[in-house]
Amino acid sequence: MTLKKRVLVFGGTGTAGRGVVRALLASDYAVTCVLRDRKSLDEMPTGVEEILGSVTDPNAGLNNALHDKKFDVVVSCLASRTGAPKDAWAIDHAAQFNALAIAKTADATQFILLSAICVQRPKLAFQHAKLAFEKELIASGLTYSIVRPTAFFKSLSGQIERVRNDKGFLVFGDGTLTACTPLSDDDLGRFIAQCITDETKHNQILPIGGPGPAITPNEQGEALARILKKPVKIKRIPVALLDVIYWVLRIGGLLSRKLAEKAELAQIGRYYATESMLVWNPETGKYDRDLTPSTGTETLFQHYEQLIKENRAQERGDHSVF
Repeated sequence: MTLKKRVLVFGGTGTAGRGVVRALLASDYAVTCVLRDRKSLDEMPTGVEEILGSVTDPNAGLNNALHDKKFDVVVSCLASRTGAPKDAWAIDHAAQFNALAIAKTADATQFILLSAICVQRPKLAFQHAKLAFEKELIASGLTYSIVRPTAFFKSLSGQIERVRNDKGFLVFGDGTLTACTPLSDDDLGRFIAQCITDETKHNQILPIGGPGPAITPNEQGEALARILKKPVKIKRIPVALLDVIYWVLRIGGLLSRKLAEKAELAQIGRYYATESMLVWNPETGKYDRDLTPSTGTETLFQHYEQLIKENRAQERGDHSVF
């Protein structure tokens, strides 16, 4: 009888992390999740072994909880909540480094990292923090897969309530500045689970998007109009306004730490308003749908239909722009 591969997951309570955990269970792996508090225990599906502890301070109890545990694979879905510099370097770099150290102590031979496609053109603190850890993982000697997904459904679903309430659909510029191939949590999870056994994904950096054509913000608004069967007013926000907000906050940040932090968040918002979540083609100097690999079957517009049918609001995180 072949023993199940033992997989340790960090960051398994976020929306993407939960998709990964579901896929690992469906693939019949023995899954253990590190949870930072007891409140998270209720979020885990049946079949998951749960360990309480903080990867930001493993000496506070996590190392003891794991001292006699052995794993074959570690999957990290850790990500900073805001992307602001202090948070980014604490989570996207330092906590990831702790997870890597735990992987080595637990005799794991493989480490799968959930990163982000936006690190290919780094301008923000969290992107530099992610890249710094990617380099450390590559140099670690473990078999690695660095998964860089495009935009998640939740990042593109925050305006459904606005549209339902006839408040219009907000876009930056003319609504065609950016495009992406959205990826569902479950399709991402299945892709990450495949990384365990698919040797073509070993020791690789793997940009990945969902199925179908690249979608612009305008097309998202048009899709909501079709699904809701009502006209949707597209409200356009000049990118220059974001620049003004950023500089006002940055100048104010010279006197106030709180305003300085808000300036960092404004800079993140501007990045997402102007940069596509696709593979960058250095030869053309443009983002390229044809160079962006795809996986899965679930589409953003199917997700919209489901949320609207069930009258649900999208669960969102701190990276939400709207």
